[in-house]
Parts: sequence; structure tokens; C-alpha cells
Amino acid sequence: MITKEDALHKVEEQVSKLKRLVDQAFDEELPIHEVERELFTVLMDMGLMALTAHVARQGDGNVGKHLERGGETLLRLKGQHKRCYRSIYGPIDISRYVYGTREAQEIKHVPLDARLGLPAGDISYVLEDWLERMCVKDAFRDSVDSLVALLGVRAKLSVDTAEEHCRQMAQHAASFRASQAMPPAREEGPLLVVTADGTSVPMRRSLDRSLDPKEQHRVPSRGSKGEGAQKYQMAYVGAIYTIDPFVRTSDEILDELLRKRRAKDRPAPKHKHVWAKMTRPGDDSKKGLLTHGPTYLFAELAVECHARNPGKNKQLICLLDGEKQFWELQEDWLRRAVGILDIYHVMKRLRQAAECFHPENSDEAKRFVERYLRTILEGRVGTVIRSFRKLITTHHLTGEKLKRLTATITYYTNNRRHMRYNEYLAAGYPIGSGVAEGACGHVVKDRMACTGMRWSLEGAPAMLHLRALYLNGDWHDFVEHRIEHEQDALYAQAA
Repeated sequence: MITKEDALHKVEEQVSKLKRLVDQAFDEELPIHEVERELFTVLMDMGLMALTAHVARQGDGNVGKHLERGGETLLRLKGQHKRCYRSIYGPIDISRYVYGTREAQEIKHVPLDARLGLPAGDISYVLEDWLERMCVKDAFRDSVDSLVALLGVRAKLSVDTAEEHCRQMAQHAASFRASQAMPPAREEGPLLVVTADGTSVPMRRSLDRSLDPKEQHRVPSRGSKGEGAQKYQMAYVGAIYTIDPFVRTSDEILDELLRKRRAKDRPAPKHKHVWAKMTRPGDDSKKGLLTHGPTYLFAELAVECHARNPGKNKQLICLLDGEKQFWELQEDWLRRAVGILDIYHVMKRLRQAAECFHPENSDEAKRFVERYLRTILEGRVGTVIRSFRKLITTHHLTGEKLKRLTATITYYTNNRRHMRYNEYLAAGYPIGSGVAEGACGHVVKDRMACTGMRWSLEGAPAMLHLRALYLNGDWHDFVEHRIEHEQDALYAQAA
């Protein structure tokens, strides 16, 4: 490693180079973008030299032949040990003395590392922040290529590095969420809304066989059969937010759903938080509530509900799509909530029913949907069920049409107690779970289901954690939390 004086001298050389570059650009009438690129290169070199000078100024970490740490006497081991620090400006080789109980044994303390606050690995926290900030938005390969293009070959990054640091950072997600303060009460609305949905993630073919078959499925690709088919696993996305009541009529809902006339004064969700979970594999001794994705998700939803509504003065609402296990989990974890069946799924079933009697997207099909949707919004679900049963007989439905309409009848019958829309609208409750469906697309699909992507059982949950934190606007605070926790683990004095 060069001395502090040599490093500072090189910084001064770079300052002179900057002046010459500006003068040359003026004389040669260079376009500003060319000057900008040249300046960036010189400034990066200057940053590397300045950072090297900062490291050199701290010395070599020699604090004597012995030191006491955590009630243990440590010896200065022979010779200086070298490590590489890869900064955004480029790599720096750092030589320093280390301490342990004896030679060839574990290094117990490195004073210079502690003084500098070096990370556990060789990549700086800043470079890691920039890299993973890109990775949560784009593919690992594209993110690495983009950052290398920006910083130059000095970055020396790889896809393996990006994936490994994704997993390392995600290990701090749970403790960060537990440390987060809840939104100020004055900024919250009187309705506390919870919603959840599920979507699939393409997995590598080494998918663990110990998982519940319900958690995974295969989609055959062209020319593939059985084990050669693409494997998927479910990811479960939850969202929680508060909102002001918004009283509406059935006509207003019909205008919004069928004629795309969005109400101008509709209140916006406040302090929306989203996150996602996947079921993790484990042996029989480890399987339990916290390894099952949906259960883990609802447990965290319940914890945040309590934190954001400790006095239970807000009306709790749970918006779901009709999946049986979600309603069972709502009963277990959010029993106090008013359960509401998502109106978009209700309407989807109506459209399928309409196609049993009318051509798809025909005027007759649209009138069918509007008629029965109005009846449902008015709270007369039983009327719709009875009408559909009569239609089966009067139209002598058979085959696929009979199967489709029967499925709709069963869906409405099973979810009837969550379809009191006349009461919900009068109270100003939301009736659509678009937030959850949008979160599934935004958190999961937009990053994890792009062409050619395949995920491991370790990598997929890690990316879901980081992407949710990023989309929640918590990235900066999370990075600071991760640094603080790792620094404490590395350098905090033992009691």
C-alpha cells in the first residue's frame, strides 16, 4: 500500500490534470459531453487516491504486542496481513497487523479494520448499495453490466457477487422491519385495510421436493414432459394501508367498473406497506408456522395491524380474492376484520357466466354482467345464485358451460358472507383488492418473472425482501440498518 504522502501527491497531480483538461477543452472547442466524460474519469482517479490517503493515514493497526478484548488476551500475529477493499473508485490493498490467541488460529481482532469500519467482505457498503439498488429493479447480469459500464473495469463485479450480496443483505430485512417506527397517527386514516394475493415465481429445476405440492407446480414448455417442465413456486404478497371512508352508490361503482369512470375525489391509501413471503423448505423438526409462506405473511400483517391500531379505534378491513386458505388465515390472525370479497374477482366470474349464454364481449354479455353486478352490489347475492340455478335448467346447460356456471354459483355461495356490498358501500369501505394485485405485479412479476429468469430457494425470498423494502421507500434506512448491525457484529467489544 502506498504512503499517505504519495497518495496526496497523486491527488495534487489529478487536480493539475483537471485544470489542463478544462484549458484543453476550451482551446479545442470540445463538446460538453466529451469534457464531462473526461472529467468523470479524472475525478474517479482522484477519489481513489484520496481514499487511499485516508486509509494510509490510519496507520497499520499496530497497538502493541498484546491487547485485552472481551476478557481475553490477544497476541499480535507475525507480519502484516493484506486484504482488498473494493470501493466505487477502485480497489485498495490494505496491509495491517492482526491479533489472535496464537499463530495459525482464528484472527480475533483487527484494530485497523475496526477503526476504518470495514465491511465483512471486500466490497464497500457504498458499492454494495449501488449494486443491489440496481439489482432490485433489473436482472443481475444487466445490473452488473450497467454498473461496470458506469464505473469502468475498476468495479470488477460479477453476477455471483451480486446474488451473494442480495442474500447477505436480505438477512437483515426482518430485524429492520421490527425496528421500524409506525406512521404518525395524525397522518393515518380511520380505515385500516389489509389485503393479500399470490402469484408464481419460476424456479430452477432443483426445486426442493420437501415442499408442499400446493406450493409448486409445473408448466410444460414446448417439447418437454414431466420433469423437463418449468417449475414454479408460489409467492404471497401482502399490503397494509389506511384510508378515509368513501361512501358510494351501486351506480357509481358500475360507472367505475364497467365504464372506466374513476371518481375524482377517491381518497388515496396512506402509508402503504407491501412485502412478500415464500414457503421455505425444512425437515420435520423445523416445519411450523414461520416456514409456511401464507401463515408467515398473515402473522406479519397482524403484527403491523396491532402496531398501527393499538387502541382498536380504526375499522379493520380484510380484502381477499376468495382463496380458502386466505380466509382461514384471516380468521386465525385478523378475526376482528370485516372480510370483503374483492369485487374484481366477482365481476370476473360474472363475465364467465355471461359467456355461457352470449358471445364474448357482445352487447348482450355486457348487459348480462351489468344486470347481475348491480344486483350483487345491492346486497342481493342470493337472488343471483337462485337465478343462475334456474338458467341451468331453462337453457339445458351441459358440458363446459354447465361446469363454468356451476363453478360461479359455488364461488358465490362459499363467499356469500363476504359479499354484503350494500353495507360496505354505505359505510365507505373499499371493495377492490387492486392494491394487492398491483403489488403482485410490481413486487414479483416485474422483477422475477421476466423471460429466462429462474430462481433458487435461497435467492427468490431474498430478492422479494429487498424489492419490497425498495418499493416501500425504505431503502436508505435499510442500508444504514444493515451497516450498523454488521459493524456491531464485527467490532463491538465483548462484555
